[in-house]
Amino acid sequence: MKLGFIGTGNMASAIIGAVIEEKIATPDEIYGADVFAPGRERVQKQFGINVTPDNLEVVKNVDMMVLSVKPQYYGDVINQIKDAIRPDQIVITIAPGKTLDWLGEQFGKEVKIVRTMPNTPAMVSAGMTAMCPNKNITEEDAKKVRCMLESFGLVEQVPEHLMDTVTAVSGSAPAYVYMFIEEMADAAVSGGMPRQQAYKFAAQAVLGSAKMVLDTGKHPGELKDMVCSPAGTTIEAVRVLEKRGFRSAVFEAVKVVEEVSKQM
Repeated sequence: MKLGFIGTGNMASAIIGAVIEEKIATPDEIYGADVFAPGRERVQKQFGINVTPDNLEVVKNVDMMVLSVKPQYYGDVINQIKDAIRPDQIVITIAPGKTLDWLGEQFGKEVKIVRTMPNTPAMVSAGMTAMCPNKNITEEDAKKVRCMLESFGLVEQVPEHLMDTVTAVSGSAPAYVYMFIEEMADAAVSGGMPRQQAYKFAAQAVLGSAKMVLDTGKHPGELKDMVCSPAGTTIEAVRVLEKRGFRSAVFEAVKVVEEVSKQM
C-alpha cells in the first residue's frame, strides 16, 4: 500500500514509524510532504521515506493519504490538492472540528474520507484512535484504514456526533494525565524520593491502573474500592481529592475541550 502524509510532524512521524514496524508499508512506499525543510529532512533521515515540498507529488503517488497539518491549514491544503484527488484514493484527516460535511464542501466533489482522532501515545504504539468514514468509504476501504490505524494502538469506529467527545476524553487527555503524573511525582520528591524514580513510580501506577480497567472490564469505581481498605491510607487520599473537587475539575476540563472542538 502506498501511503502519503501532508505534514510530517509528531503525529505523522508516530504513524510512519508504526506502519513501517508493522510492515503495513515499506519506506519506499511512503511519501511525506512538508514546506518546512528541516521537518521533511528529519523524517527522511529517520525512516528513509520519500520526501518532497510539493503536496501534489504525494497525491500523485499514493493510494491513501493522511492530512497531518494543523486544523487552520486544512482549507489551504485541500484547495491545493482537490483537483488532483482520484476517486479511488482515501483521505484520512486527524483535525478536531473539521466535519465530514465541511471536508466534502472543501473538496467540492465525491471523495473517500475517513475522519479520525488519534492521540500522542501513538508515538509508543499505545494510541487510542476513533474513526468515522463518510458514505463513499466501502467496507473494504474501512478495513484498510483500520489496519493502518491499529498499527499504533486501539481503534474504535464511532458516529460523527461523538468525535468532539473523543477529542476531549482521548485526544487531549494525555495532557491531563501528564499533569497528574507530574504532581504525584512532585509530592514524592517532597518526601525525599529522587525525581526520576518518582516519575517512574507515578507513571507505572497510571499505566498499571489503566491496564486493569482494560483487561478486567471492571468498573473503575469497583477497582478503586479494591484499593481503599477500611480506615486505611488510600481512602483518606480519596477523601481529600473529593474535598478539593478532583472529579469536578476533570469533568469540566473534558467538557470545555468538547465545546472548543465543536467551534474549530
